[in-house]
Amino acid sequence: MVVNMQSMPGMPQPRSGWRGNVDRLIGPGATSAELLVQFVPAVAMAIAAPLYAKSVSADFTGWQLGLIAFFALDFMGGTLTNATAAAKRWFHRPGQGWQQHLGFVAFHLCHIAVVAIAFRGIDWGFLISMSSYLLLATGVILASLLYLQRSIALGLFILALLGDCYLIAPMPGLEWFVPLLFLKLLVSHLPKENAYQPGDR
Repeated sequence: MVVNMQSMPGMPQPRSGWRGNVDRLIGPGATSAELLVQFVPAVAMAIAAPLYAKSVSADFTGWQLGLIAFFALDFMGGTLTNATAAAKRWFHRPGQGWQQHLGFVAFHLCHIAVVAIAFRGIDWGFLISMSSYLLLATGVILASLLYLQRSIALGLFILALLGDCYLIAPMPGLEWFVPLLFLKLLVSHLPKENAYQPGDR
C-alpha cells in the first residue's frame, strides 16, 4: 500500500510547548520505533566520533572534540530522522517548496565553514568546492522529476564521495564528515517520497 503524502487526511500537527519544538525537528506523529531508530545511533555516534578522533590524533583540543560530537549527533541523527515517514510527511507537506528545502541545505554551509576554518586551517578550497557542489546538487535534485529524484540524489551523492576521496583529502579523524553531511541532505532530506505507515507491507 502506497500512501500519498499530499492527500493524507489528518496529518499530525506539532504539539504545544517544548514537545512542539521536538515535533518540528523530527516530524509530528513519530512512532516509538522511529524515535528509537533516530536517537540511539545518533547518541552512539556522538560518543564514538570524538573517541575515534582522539585515537587518531592527540592534537584535537577539547572544543574541537565537542564540535566533532555535535556534528556526529547532527549528521547521524539527521540522516536517520529525515528518512522516517514522520519527517517525510512534515518536511514535504503542502507549502514546503524549493525555497524551504534550499534554505535547510544552505544552513548547513555553516558546518562546512566551521570545518574549513577550525579543523583544516582556513582551507578555502574545501569551503568553496564543497559549498558550491552542495548547492548545485541541491538545485539539480529539486528541479528533477519526482520519479527520478532518488536516483539522481544517489548519483550526486556518489560524486561527492569520489570528490572527497580523490580531489580533496579527508581529514584524519573526520573522514565521515562529508559522506554523512551529503547523505543527510542529498539522499535523506531532499527526495520527496511516500510516507509509509506501520501496517504497510
